Amino acid sequence: MAPQRDYYQILGVSETATTDEIKKAFRRLAKQHHPDRNPNNPQSAERFKEINEAHDVLSDPEKRKKYDQLRRYGAFAGYGGAGSRPGSGGAPPGAGGAGFDFDLSDLGSFGGLGDLFSSIFGRRGTREEEDADEVIEVTVSIPFKVAALGGKVPITLPMPEVCPTCGGKGAAPGATIKTCPECKGRGTVSFGQGGFAVNRPCPLCRGKGHIPSERCPTCQGTGEVRVEKRLMLTVQSGTEDGTRVRLHGQGAKGKGDVVAIFRVEPDHFFRREGLDVLCTVPINLAQAMLGSRIRVRTLDDRRIVLRVPPGTQDGQRFRIPGQGIEKNGRRGDQFVEVHVQIPEKLTPEQEAAVKAFAEKTGLKY
Repeated sequence: MAPQRDYYQILGVSETATTDEIKKAFRRLAKQHHPDRNPNNPQSAERFKEINEAHDVLSDPEKRKKYDQLRRYGAFAGYGGAGSRPGSGGAPPGAGGAGFDFDLSDLGSFGGLGDLFSSIFGRRGTREEEDADEVIEVTVSIPFKVAALGGKVPITLPMPEVCPTCGGKGAAPGATIKTCPECKGRGTVSFGQGGFAVNRPCPLCRGKGHIPSERCPTCQGTGEVRVEKRLMLTVQSGTEDGTRVRLHGQGAKGKGDVVAIFRVEPDHFFRREGLDVLCTVPINLAQAMLGSRIRVRTLDDRRIVLRVPPGTQDGQRFRIPGQGIEKNGRRGDQFVEVHVQIPEKLTPEQEAAVKAFAEKTGLKY
């Protein structure tokens, strides 16, 4: 077996490169060698495949860790692996000299390391198979009252749909379609050899397996168009922050799922403790001292009269039963916390009246 090219060398980065450095190198090289920019250059298509293969491994922490293990055992001889440096002492006997053909079967003596080659990558099918399993996640902000009482929330998502002009084939009306010469109609191409093979969508036909003589003018040959899809989400009463809702079959091209993650917006009046709701209502000094009746708003926008007894203290809570959040057959209560407001400034007459009151009641000041 011929030596496998070193992925770090393919991307032009060091083996200590960060994830961001790897991504930047991949984007720059992929843009330079993309088949669409080099339609008559088969070397660019090969280079593009190498770049994708290298990025697929080095951008994934687990795959990169396993790949680095293989490099240390000289699996990529002559391309900078630890096992390929003369005198490094890190390679098994006979592994890593320049020009050495590394045989995957040799790894069997190292505790099954040969299995690492096949475990580095998950098998990839065609683009259509990948789309079927694709999940679109979206974070949706919902008002506090909607989360508490339940309701409907509309969202609009940009996503790909099958092109209405070509039906997903990527061909202009009347164009002829031939089998892709790169993948021979499979829609995928394989990188590497033996157990280290990786399947990816063909870069020439984009996973379709065929090439039209003329591209569709609507989708430019991709077979899909971006649309704004409007969905209606059902919010159950008692929904909490971080709740996830899955919409089956509502993803890209009607195949994948959409997962909505709810973020509950804070309310300027209500706050939540389990199934109970709390609110703070200001009262003046006279109401606190002498008692009063105040009107309090509930979650469903009703007004309930609450009696405040004489001598009410600042921060004291009053319970309104059955006016909290309902969930799974249970319903919480509403608690009203009063905040006694003290005048910041007094007129001379008011100050005199307060002093007289303090003297009569024995209050020190």
